[in-house]
Amino acid sequence: MHFHILTLFPDMVMQGLSQSIIGRAAERGLLSIETVNIRDYTKDRHRKVDDYPYGGGAGMLMQAQPVYDAWKAVKERIADRAQAVSPQHVPCGYATPQKGQAQDAREQTKQAASQRVRTVYVTPQGATFTQQMAKELAKEEDVIFLCGHYEGIDERVLEEIVTDYISIGDYVLTGGELPAMVMIDAISRMVPGVLTNGESGDTESFEGNLLEYPQYSRPEEWHGKSVPKVLLSGNQRMIDAWRREAAVARTRERRPDLYRKYEQGQECIASLKKQKLLHMDMIELIARGQAQIIFAEGANICLRDMASGIYFHTAENENMGKRMLKELAKQADAASGVGLLVLHQEFMVEQAKRQIGLSDIMACSQVVYTKREKLPVTGLYSVDGEEHAGQPGIRPLGMEHIDAVVRHYGEIVDREYIADRIAKQAMFGAFLGGELAGFVGMHAEGSIGMLHVLPEYRGRKFGKALETYMINRCLERGYTPYGQVAVGNGISKQLQESLGLCFSRSCVYWLEKAQEEEKER
Repeated sequence: MHFHILTLFPDMVMQGLSQSIIGRAAERGLLSIETVNIRDYTKDRHRKVDDYPYGGGAGMLMQAQPVYDAWKAVKERIADRAQAVSPQHVPCGYATPQKGQAQDAREQTKQAASQRVRTVYVTPQGATFTQQMAKELAKEEDVIFLCGHYEGIDERVLEEIVTDYISIGDYVLTGGELPAMVMIDAISRMVPGVLTNGESGDTESFEGNLLEYPQYSRPEEWHGKSVPKVLLSGNQRMIDAWRREAAVARTRERRPDLYRKYEQGQECIASLKKQKLLHMDMIELIARGQAQIIFAEGANICLRDMASGIYFHTAENENMGKRMLKELAKQADAASGVGLLVLHQEFMVEQAKRQIGLSDIMACSQVVYTKREKLPVTGLYSVDGEEHAGQPGIRPLGMEHIDAVVRHYGEIVDREYIADRIAKQAMFGAFLGGELAGFVGMHAEGSIGMLHVLPEYRGRKFGKALETYMINRCLERGYTPYGQVAVGNGISKQLQESLGLCFSRSCVYWLEKAQEEEKER
């Protein structure tokens, strides 16, 4: 990920970001941090970048020209870098694409170069920065931060270049450098590989609208205060329950605003559990802290997955369903609209097509592993990730495996999505004799999927081994393992039944944004 900071004080920014975790991540090549001195782009011979505001008033205003030229220079460098990434110049650790994939890569980089770069103006007038914003910005390849000074910046250049107006709180600082550094620190923590412990970025304050539970270290007693006994019990289920209760109590006491959101989520879960198997995708979204509630009135609920942008909709009847679709369309991103929608009632499919302009992809059965104990792995795979006595080792995939995954699964999901899943360590491969025999993953919205066994390894329980691995991994993280099986996929249905997963009685329906030619027809 690349950060570009437009500032009048580049040394201040670099000194603050060159230390600790962020500095080490930059040294390892996981991040790049570029400071751009706006004064270098002024046409004034005295390097002046400010002037008096029209209409009078106290203080000076940063001029449009040097800000714009500094931003334009950065944007051109980003475009040049994107164009330079070709199949002939593949970064270390990446396999060289095949001929057809090479053309796709060129087209993707060409499109990326022409897109508007995410540009954040740091201002008290912006939306308050949140953990979810950090996650969303972490998905970008490049982010430009514009740091203002004096009384602000000429409005005309802001209208020209800024995509996001963001504040870190309702107070005023002397400049935008400190807020930019705060945001870069928070965003960087969401970049895969920056934190040495893969769990750290996912189990912090504000996840699921709950503050983090109290934590304790050695010694066992300090200043007459002892560590809660449950934390010494070794019973992980009891420990998890205590931590959950402590997080709820702390949130209720310290952040009643967050607690109200948490309560609303719990009310939605209680309603969705009346048809638990059918709604497990929505239940898990809320439980994992990924859900934005678009609409909630009794059993009529519409959610947006903040990780993937997918919308989920369930309704008691068609009238309520139509009302929710109207609200969904109103709140959906103005630029992209509703890209993917998952419906939980068949009677809403045609209505969603007409009302929002969607086309159907497929109908699926929801499959859920409802037990709490892990599945046995004996005879399926080795627990240490290495191959033993003919059993495969299962371990995370790296970018060197992306071509193999695309070759076998690229018709279902695109290369960019697979790369994202690999980068987030959400895809795993079964290896035998050093060769990739199959793979499985967790989708961005939380379902187990992308299961594929290479033809030469079929009939050897590798599919069962991979899904068992994912189910057990979900249980370790406190998730309910679930997935979706397309109607008519008999092989997958048999596998789920053999593992003891339960099937929903009715289907969920995936719809996507209709292509322009389909709309015209």
